[in-house]
Amino acid sequence: MRPMYIADYKRFDVINGRGLRHSIFTSGCTHHCKGCFNAATWNFNYGKPYTGELEEQIIGDLNMPEVNIAGLSILGGEPFQNVEGLLGLATRVRRECRGKDIWIWSGYTFEEIVADASRRELLTYCDVLIDGKFILERRNLKLKWRGSDNQRVIDVRESLWTKQAVLMP
Repeated sequence: MRPMYIADYKRFDVINGRGLRHSIFTSGCTHHCKGCFNAATWNFNYGKPYTGELEEQIIGDLNMPEVNIAGLSILGGEPFQNVEGLLGLATRVRRECRGKDIWIWSGYTFEEIVADASRRELLTYCDVLIDGKFILERRNLKLKWRGSDNQRVIDVRESLWTKQAVLMP
């Protein structure tokens, strides 16, 4: 198993998902989308190694009693190219952080993710998926939570149940 690296961890993020959140940016991506806002994260060794201490901090931050944190956002890089590293975190968030949701961004489409067993397993812990590669020619700065109009904001639970991508209202 290749160690997972983290480009950044942002506490109290209001941009990457609904509500006040914490966001983790994984390193490593082979999509290499033209115009990517985070191209430094293409390198799988960018940033710092993901550690148990960081995981404990994330779980603690999500459970802060004095602040209403909506959940965790997982971005990249490409999170679904770091499945082994993220499965433990996602499992713990589900088990230990009641009422917190998980949003995840990917250059893969929902259909590509569910066709791969390990990627699908990580997806089952998530509530919202923003899918599809960023396409510079389709960039739209007016969109919420996504950069180009080919990308979709998907309700994961409903989509897995119906076996087709169901967009968030």
